[in-house]
Amino acid sequence: MPDIAPDPLQELLARLRDGRAAAAQDPFGDPVLLIALAISRRLDDGALDLDLLSDMVQRLADMAASERAGRIAAYLGLPDAVPDLASLAARLVRPDPDDSPVPFAQYRALMETPRFAAVFTAHPTFSLPPATGAALAEAASGASFPAGLPHRPGAPTLAEEFRQATAAIARGRDAIDALTEVLLRAAQGVWPDRWATLVPRPILLASWVGYDTDGRTDIGWWDTLRLRLTMKRLQLERLANQFAALGECAAPLAARTAEALEAVGAQLAAVPERPEPEAVQAMSHQLIGRRSAAMTDLAPLMELFPAALAAAPDDAARLGLAVARAGLAAHGLALAHTHVRLNAAQLHNAVRQRLGLAISSEDMAQRRGLLAAINEALAEVAPLPVDFGALLAEQASAARLMLICAQIAKHVDGSAPIRFLIAETETGYTLLAALWLARRFGADMAVELSPLFETAEALDRGERVLEEALRSPHYRDYLRAHGRLCLQFGYSDSGRYVGQLAGSYLAERLKLRLVELLRRHKLDGIEVVLFDTHGESVGRGGHPGSLADRLAYLSPPQARMALDRAGLKLREETAFQGGDGYLLFGTPALAQATIAGIARHAFAPPGKVSDPVYAEADYVADFFATVRREMQALVADPGYAALLGAFGPGLLDRTGSRPAVRQADGMSGPVRINHPSQLRAIPNNAILQQLGWMANTLHGLGAAATANPDAFTELRTHSPRFARALAMAARAAACSDIGVLRAVVDTLDPGPWLDRAGFTRRPGRREELLGVATAVEALDLDAPVRRLFRRLQADHLALRHAWPDLPQMPDRLVLLHALRLALIHRIWLLAVVVPEFSPRHGATREALVARILQLDVEPALKLLEEVFPAAPGPVIGLEFGEPAPPREGLSYAAEHAAIFGPMAKLFALVRECGAAITHEVGAFG
Repeated sequence: MPDIAPDPLQELLARLRDGRAAAAQDPFGDPVLLIALAISRRLDDGALDLDLLSDMVQRLADMAASERAGRIAAYLGLPDAVPDLASLAARLVRPDPDDSPVPFAQYRALMETPRFAAVFTAHPTFSLPPATGAALAEAASGASFPAGLPHRPGAPTLAEEFRQATAAIARGRDAIDALTEVLLRAAQGVWPDRWATLVPRPILLASWVGYDTDGRTDIGWWDTLRLRLTMKRLQLERLANQFAALGECAAPLAARTAEALEAVGAQLAAVPERPEPEAVQAMSHQLIGRRSAAMTDLAPLMELFPAALAAAPDDAARLGLAVARAGLAAHGLALAHTHVRLNAAQLHNAVRQRLGLAISSEDMAQRRGLLAAINEALAEVAPLPVDFGALLAEQASAARLMLICAQIAKHVDGSAPIRFLIAETETGYTLLAALWLARRFGADMAVELSPLFETAEALDRGERVLEEALRSPHYRDYLRAHGRLCLQFGYSDSGRYVGQLAGSYLAERLKLRLVELLRRHKLDGIEVVLFDTHGESVGRGGHPGSLADRLAYLSPPQARMALDRAGLKLREETAFQGGDGYLLFGTPALAQATIAGIARHAFAPPGKVSDPVYAEADYVADFFATVRREMQALVADPGYAALLGAFGPGLLDRTGSRPAVRQADGMSGPVRINHPSQLRAIPNNAILQQLGWMANTLHGLGAAATANPDAFTELRTHSPRFARALAMAARAAACSDIGVLRAVVDTLDPGPWLDRAGFTRRPGRREELLGVATAVEALDLDAPVRRLFRRLQADHLALRHAWPDLPQMPDRLVLLHALRLALIHRIWLLAVVVPEFSPRHGATREALVARILQLDVEPALKLLEEVFPAAPGPVIGLEFGEPAPPREGLSYAAEHAAIFGPMAKLFALVRECGAAITHEVGAFG
């Protein structure tokens, strides 16, 4: 029988397991670095080559993706625990099976009051190629994940973001229609003569894809208009398909919808790619001239439904009409509701320019005067007429956004207000300034102003921010006119600066304080919309346990109960962010399970809260204060910025339209990161994942837990709220390993490179290792990073002592980190043999090597291709009429074959490892 060649992947896994077991008995062992070194030696010896390594990484990525699909299925309760919507509807009609049904009016109020919205956002989390994401969703729905698919993303465009979002939204709308049908059937069995009058809309969908201009420069107002018109067209097409299936009774509805579709198509065709004045003028005439045919409110269709229902031949047709009407009433003339977003600073600039305010909103000493000035302006403001010429002339981004909102409400859809999200709201002046701008353009009833509390300071001061705004009679009148107050809570900046767990605690505390604040200002009868933005990763506030845990974690029962007792209607909203979030709507089965899970949460009564965490309020406050203090100290540690910036975004493929970090001019490489604030939040979190230590979820817990170990254990065991928070930390621990981080830190220390130089016997390798040691010394990262490592290690040891069964990183993920470290080492060894060259584009050889050490490889290789061209010069083969010397120095093919080509392949594999690690973690950033 022939010998079977050993599988190098299984060999490495076995060796890693042995090394980790040995390290458990050896405080000086470093199994991750040893495996990385073993891989490097096998490459030297020919036992491994880049093709074998590439195959190994592909297999690891495929396995990680397959397991990720299984986790998604379990997260939603598939395949065996698909929620029974019929039984949910039956309980709503008849809470007690032995009792009478609820009054019809009560059921109507329950069905026709929006209780929850799923918001599709487009942060840079498109970390998968679309086809691979689709295969992952299919695998989560029961198919097998196919081997060999690519896992690295291409940089998404706005069009691709929008395409993915609308596909997910369409499946979400299908699932909501299924829920609506079940709710109507339940009513039909009890009220056979009245059920068709119901218009259920308990769950809504919304989107800010194409409308979010915070931190983006690739979205013009004309793009926003085009995409909003596209959302209108998609809604009308959806209605047209529904009416077509219902026959003659729906013919008038179908005809009116077809007329609107034709008009909207002409309007869309008129929207220019660039805002040239003549093209905008032509577009404006199309929008105005076809406005009546295209419809800008629901009345032309809604008034046709009674006759259609009366003409319906049977209950099946009536049910189809009622479902279509509910979808129209819930979402207006769009596939999903519209959210726009901008930054508070943009708003301040636009208003200061118009009102001539010299006082800065950040000047606390003059805050009272600024608030008085904006209130005076609100008392005097008169709306201006608005046309598309104003958009062409306007230079301020906030004013442009408010203008396009006004125009959308006037010419596209005025049936539902546009949510106007304001990032980094840290003063009540921001809300009053936004209200002034809205009134200036006649858009105050077209937009719902919503502050975003996303920094620790904003969450701390959120009550004061709202208090400042609520003291204004103009703002109170505005809220009463809309009938709701909209608030948004962020988990990115707060989580990365004070820790994800502490950030969640601050958000809950603010929600509880909101009740008394509204009562004090006599606004206790309005609806409160609480929108929690977050991602699918624990580093972004996405709970890993289940969808039910995620919703309960973001909206704890205590906060829901407090609002209910105060007589405030609550609408909750939650984000589904980028490609990771859209996976939960990636197939009809996933979308149905997601909407069903949301429905179970939304219809759950507030109930009585008996969680012991609220009886131990002092301990809990101290616990999270300790986490916050420790995390803030970590963020202030120069070593933390040094660690984040050592490889920085070089570890990451670009997954969105916003840059991860500002780049320097010229060819001098990336800016040295001196503080985490220089990174955007999602890349910050993604780098921590890729370094194998999710500090923003774990750090500080050790100090907090050991302050009172008995109370920590007691609450972890008996408090659902506390245990749910710690489940975030448990998942982060399963994706973190102090040994992996130690290996990274050792790589950034010239000492281990000198040690290797002393041991090597491979010809030429000693000089390469010494060259790396010299280059690493020049980076000057080892001292701050080692101090930082000791800080992290000490807190981790304390946490493991207080929480002995804290999960550990699995072997396969450790191997991925070791593999990538070996690849990085090989890149560095090639970097130091780059030939000398004269400075080019401001870059010296030393600067170029430093750039490669920081994994800024692709731009470096591009420069090297210019300095050392691979192709022979253009004179080869040409005859110039006289004898020619040898054509020397015209090609650097040897350098490309030995250095640049292998470096490019190694770097591609580094990024492939990063994609596989994202699968293992389960989300990006």
